[in-house]
Amino acid sequence: MDFFSIITIFAGLTLFLYGMSIMGSGLERVAGRRLESVIEKATSKPIKGVLIGIAVTALIQSSSATTVMLVGFVNSGLMKLSQVVGVIMGANIGTTVTSWILSLVSLDSDAFIVKLFKPDTFAPILGIIGIALLMAGKRNKNKDVGRILLGFFILMFGMSTMSGAVKPLAQVEGFTNILTLFSNPILGILTGAIFTAIIQSSSASVGVLQALSTTGAITYGSAIPIILGQNIGTCATALISCIGTNKNAKRAAMIHLYFNLIGTMLFIALFYGLNAVLKFTFMDSSLSPVGIAIVHTLFNLLSTLVLLPFSKMLVKLSEKTIKDKGVTVEKIVLDERFLNTPSIAVEQCKKHIVTMANITKETILMALPLVNHYDAKKAQIITDNEDLIDTYEDKLGSYLVKLSGRELNDKDSKEISKILHSISDFERISDHACNILDVAKELYDKNITFSTQAYKELDVMAAAVEEILELSIGAFLNNDFEMAYKVEPLEQVIDELKIILKAHHIERLQGGNCTIELGFILSDLISNYERVSDHCSNLAVLTIQIAEGLFDTHEYLHDVKQSDQQHYMEHYQKYHDKYDVTNIPDDDMYMDDSVKLIK
Repeated sequence: MDFFSIITIFAGLTLFLYGMSIMGSGLERVAGRRLESVIEKATSKPIKGVLIGIAVTALIQSSSATTVMLVGFVNSGLMKLSQVVGVIMGANIGTTVTSWILSLVSLDSDAFIVKLFKPDTFAPILGIIGIALLMAGKRNKNKDVGRILLGFFILMFGMSTMSGAVKPLAQVEGFTNILTLFSNPILGILTGAIFTAIIQSSSASVGVLQALSTTGAITYGSAIPIILGQNIGTCATALISCIGTNKNAKRAAMIHLYFNLIGTMLFIALFYGLNAVLKFTFMDSSLSPVGIAIVHTLFNLLSTLVLLPFSKMLVKLSEKTIKDKGVTVEKIVLDERFLNTPSIAVEQCKKHIVTMANITKETILMALPLVNHYDAKKAQIITDNEDLIDTYEDKLGSYLVKLSGRELNDKDSKEISKILHSISDFERISDHACNILDVAKELYDKNITFSTQAYKELDVMAAAVEEILELSIGAFLNNDFEMAYKVEPLEQVIDELKIILKAHHIERLQGGNCTIELGFILSDLISNYERVSDHCSNLAVLTIQIAEGLFDTHEYLHDVKQSDQQHYMEHYQKYHDKYDVTNIPDDDMYMDDSVKLIK
């Protein structure tokens, strides 16, 4: 074993870790488009979570990446703490898939089928395909597949390089003496935990152990404690990732740690207790990469089977460790760790924009009736909601700007554009809700009222605003183009209502039935109604244009009125008749079933 052999070992290790990083990144990007929806299906039933954890981790080849995502999901409020327990357990099982893939380096036979499955045979072919896709591929998906294949080739090449370079170590007496020290369970566990914590991957750590096992110097007695320690060491990634997160996210990281710690202690007590009585003869036998894969899999399977029924206790244990202090205020969390997986980051933003849209709708619908009946409690809710919506706009806007700088597929790019263009409209609608509230409070504080006729007309216009709000937000959230196409005709009717209501006010003013002060208040109120409808129109146009890849609002509004004039006019006439204020009688008993009066 000379200096150059040591250099070769480290070169192989470097290639191995780099290949695993590239492959994991590519797998995460490809699978990430569905990861969030798959993980979110993990209900409070732990067994379902286990299966999802196995599937996701097997896909992205990293339990650390899965647990870090779980911490992020809990931190962002996308998942509850009770949902992550099963997924964490499944992730530990899923990561064993990597060790089985890496065990292929130990295949040794002249049979054609065996040679075909040896990494030395198929890895270079995958590498050639991968580099071709990466360099020539025009679509992001093809490039991601190229990264996966190229990463796998580099990983397997590094593994083969390491395995070939460490074989002479079998003849080095000092190396075999060091390995015997690991037969001490405590020392072996500490070594496995520290090494895995340093390289931040249990899969990579197990791979290095498998490479060393090709020397024939690794025994079951020395390998088992190291493998147990590797499962503890992999928790370091999740623990680091939870720094700066909320309490539940920290608890998710602690559940991962407790699962592996308790599983290791139970395994040590059972296995070494039986060994003391039965004296297992295989402890001094050498094991191959396949043997390491078997031990790794058995440990994680047994830990899951034993601890799965006690998943709720793991949650309680994490809550005892990370305690609540006083009242917890929910925050709008957009986890920046998901920026490296844009599809998941986009899903995170979509959930927040849904919340923002619903709060906006609730706020304006709460403000409209206050003109008739002022309510101080509702007024406070409106003010609080407006502050919250401002926060949403600020945080979503900043996060989306960062996200838009990442490499995105067409679908995610459109979603980002849609959300970025919409947040200002939602924020402005909430501002108008506060303006309407100010008008209502002024009427209440000064104890003044509009004429009966003015109230009737305002009720009609408010009803039209309520409908356009329902249409536009429903179209936006559900990508419902049929609803979106109805918005612009209704917006035109509301524009006309503004003109008519102002004209009627002037008539009442001239007849001495209204004051100038009330005229200013009325004008301010109907202007806010009309501006709400303008922003609703923006949302509807945005819904249609994002799907068509266009962003010229003025051109669209011109085209929609000209290209399908019959369809447009049908909707316009329907809303014109429904919200007609020209023939409202002065009779206080007036009520038109076609108009939903807001009282």
